[in-house]
Order: sequence, then C-alpha cells, then structure tokens
Amino acid sequence: MANMSETDEANPVIEQLEEKDKTSAVAVAGHPLHAMSVHFPIALVFGTLAVDVFYWFSADPFWLRVGLWTSGTAFLAGVAAGLVGTAELLLVPGIRARAASWAHAIAAITLISVAGANWGLRLLDPNVVLPHGMLLSVLAAVLTGVAGWHGGKLIFDHGIGLMVSPKD
Repeated sequence: MANMSETDEANPVIEQLEEKDKTSAVAVAGHPLHAMSVHFPIALVFGTLAVDVFYWFSADPFWLRVGLWTSGTAFLAGVAAGLVGTAELLLVPGIRARAASWAHAIAAITLISVAGANWGLRLLDPNVVLPHGMLLSVLAAVLTGVAGWHGGKLIFDHGIGLMVSPKD
C-alpha cells in the first residue's frame, strides 16, 4: 500500500479477505499436494492430443493404444488432483472466499469431465478417435489452459496455498 495517496482509502472487503487463512491444508512437509499432483494430468492431456495427431498422420493402431492409456491416466490422475483441490477449497477459508478459486474449480471439473469422456470414447470404440477423440483432446487442452491460468493466478497473484516460513 506504499503507492496509496492520503486521499485513497483501503478497501474493507479486500482487507477482510486478506485476513483469512490461505495456507494449504493438504500438504506434506509444507508442500501443497494439489500443486504437486496437477502436473501429471496436465502433461497427459497434452500427451493425448499429441498421440491423436500422430495417429492422424500415421494411421498406425499403436497410437490408438497409447491414446487409450494416456487419456485414461489423465482422467484418473485428474480425479486424484481434483479430490485434493476440492479438499483445499472446502477446508481453507481464504481459498473458499475468492471468486478465482471457484472459477478454477469449475474449469478443472469441466476438464476432468471432458477427459473422462475422451477416455470412455476410446474404451467403447477406438475407431472414432478421428474426429471425435481429437475434438475432445483439443477441448481438454483448451480447458487445461483455462484451469491452469486461474490456478496460476491464485498462486502468483493471491499467494494461495503457499506456506512461507517467517524467515522468508
């Protein structure tokens, strides 16, 4: 608040929000589990899209099998990360009180749903990967970007989930 002039007043809503605890409730040795667990589903969502592109260009059935595994693992890892994220959302008042937290949660839940649909499609009929699986993979990649942007905003702009020691 060093930039505030004497005529500016602090926003009481923001001050009240900043007073709420926003440190991670689900952590191991001070490291938030949600932040650690999202990397696998993110990589696997983009990996599934890459596999679909490889299949599109090569028509090699090998890529269908790889896509089945990457999409399934992306979904299951996303569910695990989502459970930890939901626990954080519900247990930490400083996280729950922010609109950006809910935007991140909605984008992430939508992403998990699309990843599940993508995996289910491949389980039922691998031959429909082109075009339906590819479209779901593109949608999942876009949703990953949206959810990731909101998650990054929570961490870098709001300091959500950070456990900073007094010496730092």
